[in-house]
Amino acid sequence: MNPLYVGIDVSSKNNVAYLMKPDGAKHSSFSVQNNRGGAKLMSERIVSALTAMQLSDVMIGLEATSIYGDCLVYALREDGRLGRFQRKIHVLNPKQVRKFKEAYSDLPKNDFVDAFVIADHLRFGRIASEVYMDDYRYKALQTLTRARFFSVQNLTREKQRFANYLFLKCSGLAQEKVLSQNTSATTIALMERFETVDALAYADIKELTDFIVKSGRGRFANPEATAKAVQTAAKGSYRLPKTVNDSVNQAMSVSIAAMRALES
Repeated sequence: MNPLYVGIDVSSKNNVAYLMKPDGAKHSSFSVQNNRGGAKLMSERIVSALTAMQLSDVMIGLEATSIYGDCLVYALREDGRLGRFQRKIHVLNPKQVRKFKEAYSDLPKNDFVDAFVIADHLRFGRIASEVYMDDYRYKALQTLTRARFFSVQNLTREKQRFANYLFLKCSGLAQEKVLSQNTSATTIALMERFETVDALAYADIKELTDFIVKSGRGRFANPEATAKAVQTAAKGSYRLPKTVNDSVNQAMSVSIAAMRALES
């Protein structure tokens, strides 16, 4: 196999390509925009080189650069003109490329040189298979699992933020954890229902009990005792100045909305 080697240095705005002949000599180098038009132009230049040299194989390589190269890989894979040739696309580990580049100690630092190093790495490197999978379902799964991972992290941070606001508004409830968790559905419902700690501390015990039954969905074995414990915790809590209390209520409402959105 005598392939054309294509090294691509990817950035958010531009992609620099270096086309290397099978013997290591330079064919061409150029820069295109990192967009659909740029990918189309790159594909045309690669096809033109393959046709001119009567080659049937091409190896394309780029570094794994955050998400900036993903769309380019999709475009090159889906391009019908390139599909006429035997192509392999490798997304290389930046550390792997950096180690290979150490052999070229006298090279300057610029995008065209980086593209050359990637192309030469393809020519000399022991790369048995494509790193980027043909089955896009794996990439889709990666996207979704990462999104879920970061959502869980954000939810954990938001719950801690809410717990801090809870201590400010009703310190006793946060300390005693009467409702098992500072971010339980019942705790959140109470903070939405009662504007001030006094309104909670001196609410009608029957109405408070009924509210806890409803918001707790019958989870509490003795809701009246729970209601009394909540009021006891509220009575022992700090009292905030009205202006501060209002700001805490506003911050709480934002935190609650964020938790619900992340959970859903």
